[in-house]
Amino acid sequence: MAQQLQRIEEACRFIQEKTNHQPVIGMILGSGLGDLADDIEEAEVIEYSQIPHFPESTVQGHAGQLVIGRLSGQTVVVMRGRFHFYEGYSQQEVVFPVYVMKALGVRMLIATNACGGMNPSFRPGDLMLIQDHINFTGSNPLIGPNDSHLGPRFPDMSQAYDRELAALCRRVAEEQGIRLQQGVYAAISGPAYMTPAELIMLRELGGDAVGMSTAPEVVAANHAGLRVLGISCVTDMAIGEELEALSHEQVVEVANRIKPRFIRLVKGIVAEVTP
Repeated sequence: MAQQLQRIEEACRFIQEKTNHQPVIGMILGSGLGDLADDIEEAEVIEYSQIPHFPESTVQGHAGQLVIGRLSGQTVVVMRGRFHFYEGYSQQEVVFPVYVMKALGVRMLIATNACGGMNPSFRPGDLMLIQDHINFTGSNPLIGPNDSHLGPRFPDMSQAYDRELAALCRRVAEEQGIRLQQGVYAAISGPAYMTPAELIMLRELGGDAVGMSTAPEVVAANHAGLRVLGISCVTDMAIGEELEALSHEQVVEVANRIKPRFIRLVKGIVAEVTP
């Protein structure tokens, strides 16, 4: 773990040498949602490939850039694209940027994703406030020796998603007239989409939406002591009894249509939040 701490510090120093900004809010932008980074003012862009020890994003809709600057009056660091367990990275590699954000001074994380809606009351194009998650990936980023400099051995997850941030998200959505669903995000490993029987099982276990990310990063964020807000973009319906064929291109296309409302909501939250 001493080696992990050293890697985090090296990545942090490299980023600090590239910017004078001191971010207090971190964001992870999911498939098709990276255009929010275009609204960042005084933006400084760093390719993941330049940052020591950063993995590289290999998935369509994930640009692979760290963008640092000002958004709605706050200093932010934004991951324009994330890393996934299914890409062959360990969960420790997937969550590495979360610890780098903490080292940069970030105090809260906004984690976003594109997902499939399992709740029959949802529809494609909805935004969902993540109230909780089920980690069904088969792993956990905290497996292995724990470095107390990064966080406690057994972090509390009873409020994995900050309730005050959730209340703010609901209020801003209502003020903006945005239809906001709420629910439990079921995280799977991927990369295959789920079978009808698997989706029915996840829904019966309490899942409202399903996706291939987010839970590992939220576990790491809680380990690091960050407040977390989670927002999902429902790009398709994943109802086991009515399942239709789906492609990643379809997911990205619907995410692109959701973007204006998503960007407006996130900017409204950032404008009012106290990190």
